[in-house]
Amino acid sequence: MPKIIINDKEIEFKDGMTVLQACELAGAEIPRFCYHERLSIAGNCRMCLVEMEKSSKPIASCAMPATDGMKIKTNTEMVEKARKGVMEFLLVNHPLDCPVCDQGGECDLQDQSLYYGFDGSRFKENKRLVKDKYMGPLIKTQMTRCIHCTRCIRFATEVAGVPELGAIGRGEDMEITTYLEKSMESELSGNVIDLCPVGALTSKPYAFEARPWELKKTESIDVMDAVGSNIRVDSYGWEVKRILPRLNNMINEEWISDKTRYACDGLLKQRLDKPYIRRDGQLVESNWDDVIELICSKINLTDPKRIAGHVGGMCSMETINSFKKFLTSLGTTNFEFREKPFYINSDQKINYLFNSSIQGIESSDFLLLIGANPRHEATMLNARIRKSFVSNKLPVFSIGDPGDLTYPYKIVGKTTEDIKKIINNESEISVRIQKSKHPVVIIGESALEIKSGQYILEGIKKFLFKNNFINDKWNAFNILTQNASTIGAMDLNFFSTEENNNFIFFQKLEKREFDLLYLVGSDELEFDKKNEFIIYQGSHGDKMAQIADVVLPSPAYTEQNGLFMNLEGRLQKAVKATHPIGNSKEDWKIFNLLNKRVKNNELFKNYKELLEDTTSKIKNNKNFDSLPIIETKNIKFKEGELTSEEIPIKKIDYYFSNAIARASKTMSDCRLIKSKNYQNRLTG
Repeated sequence: MPKIIINDKEIEFKDGMTVLQACELAGAEIPRFCYHERLSIAGNCRMCLVEMEKSSKPIASCAMPATDGMKIKTNTEMVEKARKGVMEFLLVNHPLDCPVCDQGGECDLQDQSLYYGFDGSRFKENKRLVKDKYMGPLIKTQMTRCIHCTRCIRFATEVAGVPELGAIGRGEDMEITTYLEKSMESELSGNVIDLCPVGALTSKPYAFEARPWELKKTESIDVMDAVGSNIRVDSYGWEVKRILPRLNNMINEEWISDKTRYACDGLLKQRLDKPYIRRDGQLVESNWDDVIELICSKINLTDPKRIAGHVGGMCSMETINSFKKFLTSLGTTNFEFREKPFYINSDQKINYLFNSSIQGIESSDFLLLIGANPRHEATMLNARIRKSFVSNKLPVFSIGDPGDLTYPYKIVGKTTEDIKKIINNESEISVRIQKSKHPVVIIGESALEIKSGQYILEGIKKFLFKNNFINDKWNAFNILTQNASTIGAMDLNFFSTEENNNFIFFQKLEKREFDLLYLVGSDELEFDKKNEFIIYQGSHGDKMAQIADVVLPSPAYTEQNGLFMNLEGRLQKAVKATHPIGNSKEDWKIFNLLNKRVKNNELFKNYKELLEDTTSKIKNNKNFDSLPIIETKNIKFKEGELTSEEIPIKKIDYYFSNAIARASKTMSDCRLIKSKNYQNRLTG
């Protein structure tokens, strides 16, 4: 390996590294504003100046390739003088309004000016004034603070794949702006706030809410989709003020989607804080004793075969496990987690995981989407696909039309007949897959909802296995699930099957074979009430709460501890950040109360017992945050029936995909603006 001498210390570095990266390996801290390890190099700010042997002037370390034998100094008098000069120029036009800036306490310019700044300025001219720009309901701008680092421009172009930001003018007159004054349409737009090293771009919903040192910070995970993005929940008292990303290179890197970041204001609205009972057609306030008594009396009067339970997309594994144990104790096997009937196979864990892993996409040299729209179904997964396209020119193909994915792709079919040709080696795509070293095939839930769903899943799996693309080194078979609870529910077998009938629950539901329906956080189930007695348990008074006969308040995902399993099969922990509001009770405690009244015994003595019982039922798990052990040799296959039909890609109402998002004013604003922009494009 090549070697470089930094401050008289010799270290080894990898080819392709910059001087700045080599300095960091040596433990030398280099100030920077424009440089970011996940963005292209701009070399704008010049704050990273260092001294190089045989160079008459300091060099920008972020843009200088490291070479073997190079000698670098980072702490000389020349370097310090140069950096102080750069800082003086950066502060010439800066308003110095730190006391009223939302970036205060988290500002790179503020931090570095403490060391490299002056107590006064030699410039007496008037400061530059730049008009604030409109960037939508998420990003608040004060462009006079901008130091032209261009991080936001590079992120929008390179990572988000929506080149909506640019620069006009030159030198002091340069301005960062949208090409047309409109809202940024990327689902990743909020990340430019984290990237901005000054207070030019700040969070509009969070503006003037709190100072960073006032907030309680809790490391947790996101449940808005199945990706399991690592997040930090910042709360003040019982209110969640903001959600920020945590670094995890294997999942979300250091980005999160706008829904993850901004839907948190929905945690404060439309909340259920006390029990309700429907009387004379209206839900009226009640108490726990009365609702427990009413539910238990209904259970005792109902045939167990006509009792059913359903969990929503944001339920933890503890909730699902305790709910299943409660339903089983009543004598019913009618329980389900799917919101719509799509084919599942729980025989082996490989059948329902994203087996290539999110990070594995960067190693892929071929990608085929089948009935999937990763941009709206799993935003951070889509960002990883784009990253692979930008860096490796990843070729992307699709069966079905997913719309704009922020990267180019080719539609190679729209029907099940096209999939049949791939499976039977009668397609060009079959040849492309076989010639690839690390292909990735992603099957979406939309493709599994049709009659040929079983044929698609089992056929593609068999095709990849025959061509040795399912092995211990590489697994090309992937299912793209949409909800945070799906994989956990699969592991816990929370679904009903009879004689290989995958959809028995939905068939019974359609035939009105249930007299009592218990819904836990379930707001997306398509169901019209007639004579059924409906119990709704959840955090928000959303769709199903409005038709329920009894409403039980339970905490949101930020208000109770919970295990989740992301689409890769990683076991993750959501950590309690705030206290539940009102008289709400944790889900498992509610089931305990009901079971004690009906069966005269508790399901679990405490949370520790529940946690141990839940983790013992997880399949092939190693430990937290690690990929599960997947059997790739003794793969089982089932035969599926082929029906000639179109592969749908059902549109997701991205900003209103769950109860918390629908309660969010910010998500409502985003949805409205997105709709207006779409209509404007249609009308020209």
